Amino acid sequence: MASSLKHLKIAPKDAHTATVIFLHGLGDSGHGWLPVAKMLWHAFPNVKWILPHAPAIPITINGGMRMPGWFDLATLDKLTDSIHDDEKGMMASVKAVDALIQAEVDAGVPEEKIIVGGFSQGGAISILTGLTTKRKLGGIISLSTWVPLNHKIKELTNPSARDIPVFWGHGRDDPVVHYEFGERSVDLLTRQMGFPVVPAGQTFTRPGLRFESYRNMGHSSSPEEIEHLKAWMKEALN
Repeated sequence: MASSLKHLKIAPKDAHTATVIFLHGLGDSGHGWLPVAKMLWHAFPNVKWILPHAPAIPITINGGMRMPGWFDLATLDKLTDSIHDDEKGMMASVKAVDALIQAEVDAGVPEEKIIVGGFSQGGAISILTGLTTKRKLGGIISLSTWVPLNHKIKELTNPSARDIPVFWGHGRDDPVVHYEFGERSVDLLTRQMGFPVVPAGQTFTRPGLRFESYRNMGHSSSPEEIEHLKAWMKEALN
């Protein structure tokens, strides 16, 4: 994967003090999350939004058809059985995202004012970035996703990753990335890897993983999730 990802940029309304990098799902592009970024733009006048486009790669689950993807995907039934994971593709995407982060740091944005997020496949890369980076990021957003490389993620995780706040949202009726994979992933992070949990009823803690589930929501987002995310981001970038 090229080290310089093509991407959409939304400039901040006021002085640039923070950046959100958000990765789309399989087969999509940065344009897919542009409406959400525009929706949140008014609430965060100092935030620059970066919406990268994944390169077109052959996707096994779709018969080898080339489409925008952050890594190859062989099955949707065993997302927490990482023997099926495209580790090489995943780590290449993490490296490409880190290059975007570095560009922001070089432009004067502190690491703790940079949030990396994503949906589905993009969410898997966002959490993998957060776990493996040595950077003190402002937060990780993981929507309708799972923790990849779970057979070795404990060894890959940087000890300081537990200090990075996480917002995790998942629809209970997700027919693509089943809710149970999100539950298992959050359990892995909290019970097995020691990530502190944001107490029920609280918006945000640093450190802390906030897990929100949404009834009657499929493989998508919802106004309720976006409102939760907005409140979390206000605290994360405070």
